[in-house]
Amino acid sequence: MSEVIVAGVGMIPFAKPGASAPYHAMGAEATKLALADAGLDYNVIQQAYVGYVYGDSTCGQRALYQVGMTGIPIFNVNNNCSTGSTALFMARQMIESGAADCVLAVGFEQMKPGALGSVYTDRPSAFEEFDAAADRLIDAPGIPLALRYFGGAGLAHMQKYGTPLDAFAKVRAKASRHAANNPLAIFRKEVTADAVMNDQVIWPGVMTRLMACPPTCGGAAAVLVSDRFADKHGIAKTVRIAAQAMTTDTPSTFGAGDMMRLVGYDMARAGAKRVYESAGIGPEDLDVVELHDCFAHNELITYEALGLCGEGEAAKFIDDGDNTYGGRIVTNPSGGLLSKGHPLGATGLAQCYELTRQLRGTAGPTQVEGAELALQHNLGLGGACVVTLYQRH
Repeated sequence: MSEVIVAGVGMIPFAKPGASAPYHAMGAEATKLALADAGLDYNVIQQAYVGYVYGDSTCGQRALYQVGMTGIPIFNVNNNCSTGSTALFMARQMIESGAADCVLAVGFEQMKPGALGSVYTDRPSAFEEFDAAADRLIDAPGIPLALRYFGGAGLAHMQKYGTPLDAFAKVRAKASRHAANNPLAIFRKEVTADAVMNDQVIWPGVMTRLMACPPTCGGAAAVLVSDRFADKHGIAKTVRIAAQAMTTDTPSTFGAGDMMRLVGYDMARAGAKRVYESAGIGPEDLDVVELHDCFAHNELITYEALGLCGEGEAAKFIDDGDNTYGGRIVTNPSGGLLSKGHPLGATGLAQCYELTRQLRGTAGPTQVEGAELALQHNLGLGGACVVTLYQRH
């Protein structure tokens, strides 16, 4: 089993739908940036895993042919919002198993404005069971699919633990403060918790518009190499993937009667547990976390799923400032999906980009001082969750 080194990362600035380059140009540019960061040519890449959700088959080839046509295997990956980290997971497996020594993972998304929806409406939806479970648990007619799921999860947390609505507003305000220091984020304007609370209401008592991440276009990439490849090519082994787990739904998703579990709480908890056990650490050892805050509600419940605080303690964790600089664990220094943006196929690799720079000590104004251990959490409903632990070598 080889150590897996993150040799290079690349990311382009995220943009609003209609304001970005086409998908293939974004994917190619992110790839070129990752290769340049690694100091490698495309002709040494042995395999490529390309993630996107909204696109026809072989869009991966369309993007990478812009970089080079070397005849390597190119795998197209679609795993909903966890697509980018799924591509990373597959690339890591190839390196760790010894099947390859230099592998590319790249993700991109060219999105449309508005709420997410199904593309193929002439066949059964992958979300039929999720919709049926949500309908049994909450009464929210007219609320778009993703808002209903994650807003419902936040509502469940409020009802179970007495969590106030302004806890989610404080998460969003924190995201904006972090994004103000990230030149690649789409929204860099700071907002206060009061401004979030007073924004347009999209679900009374549950959510305002600013508590939801925007549809976004963008691209990000990572080059993974084996320990021996790094030695041979003089690549710095500063950052390695210390542990990684991918989980999917279990019967509790639909059977627990809990909106938090419907949106992946148990997947996240199980993935984190495997990673901690594999690496021989606990959540208290982490320095920085990039987690899947598609809604402020999901960030809050994920604090507990990852063990960053105890169950029912997320509101206190936020009020104590333990989720930001000067606190226990800096969460989403990039601004997260809420402020950085969420181009579905690119998100997991954008998280990798941020955490790799954190552990190198090159994150600039978003730097978490002395970061040694970094955790990534990327979630896609349907469902899949990838949890990755990075370690400064």
